Amino acid sequence: MPLALAFPGFSTEDHVLTRLIGSNSLTAALKLGLDASSQAVRDIGHRVANAATPEGSSFDNALRAEQSGEVAEVDIEREMVALADEQLRYEATTRLLQGTYRQIRNSVREG
Repeated sequence: MPLALAFPGFSTEDHVLTRLIGSNSLTAALKLGLDASSQAVRDIGHRVANAATPEGSSFDNALRAEQSGEVAEVDIEREMVALADEQLRYEATTRLLQGTYRQIRNSVREG
């Protein structure tokens, strides 16, 4: 049930918690950034893990790619650099999110 219906006179635009942890808040944006970074790391890991087998882990796909001459090479060095970049991005976003949660916690404690 939306808060505006549960509490007459409640305005989500003016509510402090909505601004701190709502869908348009910094917290939500940081969480989306963590999700995107996690997906990027999974994608990089998938490409690296399947580097030895063209076109993924399916034997049929590998055989077709080999027969057609379309062997996609994976640049391991480039993937490792991308992985390090994503790791730094993830750690930085995590620290920002921890800081945001710390500010919320302190605000609640102080009243």
